[in-house]
Amino acid sequence: MAVARKIAYNVFWSATAKVLATVLALVSIGFITRYLGKEGFGDYATVLAFFSFFGAFADLGLYSMATREISRIGADEKKIMGNVFSLRVCSSLIVFILSPLIFFLPYSHELKLGIIIAAASFVFSSTYSVLNGIFQKYLAMNRVAITELIGKVIQLLIVIAAVKMKLGFSMIIFSLFFYMLFNFIVVFILSRKYIKFKIEFDFIYWKKFIKESIPMGIAVLITFFYFKMDTILLSMLKSNADVGIYNAAYKVIENITFFPAMLIGLILPLTSRYIFTDKDKFKQISDKTFKIFFILIIPIVIGVLFLADGIIKLIGGIGFAESADVLRIIIFSLAFIFFGNFFNNILLAGNLQKKLMLALGICAVFNISLNLFLIPRYSYMGSAYTSVITEMLVVIFGFYLSRKYLKYVPTVKKIGSMLISGLAMSVFLFFFKELNFFILVLGSSAIYFILLYATKAITKDELKSIFNREKVQIEEVFPEEPAG
Repeated sequence: MAVARKIAYNVFWSATAKVLATVLALVSIGFITRYLGKEGFGDYATVLAFFSFFGAFADLGLYSMATREISRIGADEKKIMGNVFSLRVCSSLIVFILSPLIFFLPYSHELKLGIIIAAASFVFSSTYSVLNGIFQKYLAMNRVAITELIGKVIQLLIVIAAVKMKLGFSMIIFSLFFYMLFNFIVVFILSRKYIKFKIEFDFIYWKKFIKESIPMGIAVLITFFYFKMDTILLSMLKSNADVGIYNAAYKVIENITFFPAMLIGLILPLTSRYIFTDKDKFKQISDKTFKIFFILIIPIVIGVLFLADGIIKLIGGIGFAESADVLRIIIFSLAFIFFGNFFNNILLAGNLQKKLMLALGICAVFNISLNLFLIPRYSYMGSAYTSVITEMLVVIFGFYLSRKYLKYVPTVKKIGSMLISGLAMSVFLFFFKELNFFILVLGSSAIYFILLYATKAITKDELKSIFNREKVQIEEVFPEEPAG
């Protein structure tokens, strides 16, 4: 299979699997919220927050470094993967061994046990994720995506069984354990097709490898502090019900954030290719991406502002009505996440990782400080506002650094037409709010995009470029070799 076609095949199946996995995750949340209620779901969200913390703490930048090293010409793949895999197993086991320290925190015994189960789950999650570099090198990430999708199906079935048979909170957490165990076994077996490595303990190599990878690991840890620390702080300073209310809304946002990251992943090869060699083409690609983000985020924000009650009812049931107001606030976080990802991509393409890491570090300190101030006073609403302000700060830093060091400022035409289309969507949602939820979603979306086209805010050629985006970008970065 030609390189461009193979990449396109991987992108299509990976994206499709990711979308389906997101749908399954939301369905699973629906079962869990209705079964556990606000208090139980708050405990569940706290367990997942600690799971993310374990991942950030033990990351060490190993995945990124392993992918880079095995992709180099003449790389000793077996030695690299044998040592990196061993390193990851050791860091994961250290986290698991230290996890009982959680018993010193002011949590219930059931919640503490759930966190220990999450730590065990993390051992498998962490070790299989480092193998993804192998699939990335050999353009086979679709296999990982499909494995994870099947794992999500298994997890959902376990959750449904736990709910129907009333097996309790611990079995809900065990669904995560079985999901990660399944992924690890399958991904490990599949990886043997490409690199048959053995466990290696070359400590001199470990020292050299960690020295290079640790800046990336620090960046992951910093990102955790400003993205997920709010749930842990909320669980310590307020009730588990407050955590549940906040996370019923935040899970909606969390399950959409993969989308801007996926789009950024598609354009990163191009921005990296042209940022220093062809400024005009770099600006053209970046401006078009910025416009697409702008076009997408307007209906998402407007739709959530009007339909938050219906969304929360669909996801969490009537017991989470308070989460609707939280969702109306943190939807602006999602808007800033779109543009934060955009500017972060520009900075990475421009080799400004250190300045980006410093900016994210400042945002992390700001986030924790503001949460410590607002949570005791305003509970989950304080966390919601902190999330919005922090993500806005990320965008401001990204814009400032891009402008100062790369002389790039995004230019978007027809913003007025986009806003008018959004206004028409708002009018429809306001006057027809008594209609069925799904009719409102489809009708308002149709009005928005029809008006975009009618006002020429988006043209027929741009629509074609969006739908052919993967093919165009892949062929530019990996042009087909001439036959013969």
